Parts: sequence; structure tokens; C-alpha cells
Amino acid sequence: MLYTFSQAHYSQTELEHYLLNATAQDAVVLWQDGVLLALKQADVLARCHASCFALENDILARNLTALLPNDAKVRSISLADFVALSEQYFPQIAL
Repeated sequence: MLYTFSQAHYSQTELEHYLLNATAQDAVVLWQDGVLLALKQADVLARCHASCFALENDILARNLTALLPNDAKVRSISLADFVALSEQYFPQIAL
């Protein structure tokens, strides 16, 4: 399953429900304002078993590159990578 998060604010309960129930066969993509979750919710994302990604263009647009540690759980991907992920993982939940 592919989980996409586009907002910067989710209830803690809702966010933990999705991220902590995701498995190693799932992927999480942060995009638009959702890339802010990589900083705001780094502890929850670190406990997520799914592969976690953030769209590079959205990271750059919000000037977050220097704030994301190199060893972060969330990896930066291009739009082409996102398209490939959307083809690989089905179904998709957009939040």
C-alpha cells in the first residue's frame, strides 16, 4: 500500500494509526506541506516499518534541505521516483 501525506498537521492518533500500522511491504510519501512531517514527526516516522520518502521539489520549495539530517528515515525522491512508487504500490491512500 502507498500512503501519501500532503498536510503538515494531522491528529497524533490518526498519524500514529497509519504510520505504525504500515508494514515493510508499504511505502509512505510526504509531499506538499506533508514534507514538514519529516521534521515535526521524526520520532513517529522513525518507528514506521514502511519505506519513507519525501518529494525533493517540495523539500526545496520549503527550504528544508539543511534541516533534514543525512541519517533521517525519510529519503528525498524526485517526481519520477514518485511516479514509479505509485506504479509499484497499490492501493493508495491519500491523506
